[in-house]
Amino acid sequence: MGRLTTHVLDTALGRPGQGIRIDVLRLAGDQRTVIKTVTTNDDGRCDAPILEGSDFEAGEYELVFHAGDYLRRQGIQADEPRFLDVIPLRFGVADPSQHYHVPLLLSPYGYSTYRGS
Repeated sequence: MGRLTTHVLDTALGRPGQGIRIDVLRLAGDQRTVIKTVTTNDDGRCDAPILEGSDFEAGEYELVFHAGDYLRRQGIQADEPRFLDVIPLRFGVADPSQHYHVPLLLSPYGYSTYRGS
C-alpha cells in the first residue's frame, strides 16, 4: 500500500526536529487545499503515515513546515523576520501505490530535501 511520510532532522543541533507543525495540501491548478495538519514526534517523525490508502492519490502535494516556530522554541537567536520561517515543499506523486518519503534537513539558514525510502 502506498503512503506519504516525512522526517525532520535539525542539522544545526544534530537531533530530530520535535513538535514541528506540518500542513498537508493537495494542489489542483491554482487551488491549494489543506487536507490535514500533523506534528512531528520526539523522533522528528509523524506517529502514522501522513496519507495512505485511498486518501493518497496521484497528483501534486505540498508539505508546509512551520520551521520558524520550532527554531524559536530552540532558543536560536535570529533577526525577525527570520530567514526561514514557513517552508513549503511541493512534489508530485505519479504512483500512489509506492512509498513517498519527503524528509526535511533543517538549519536556521538552510534546508534540503529529497525523496527518501
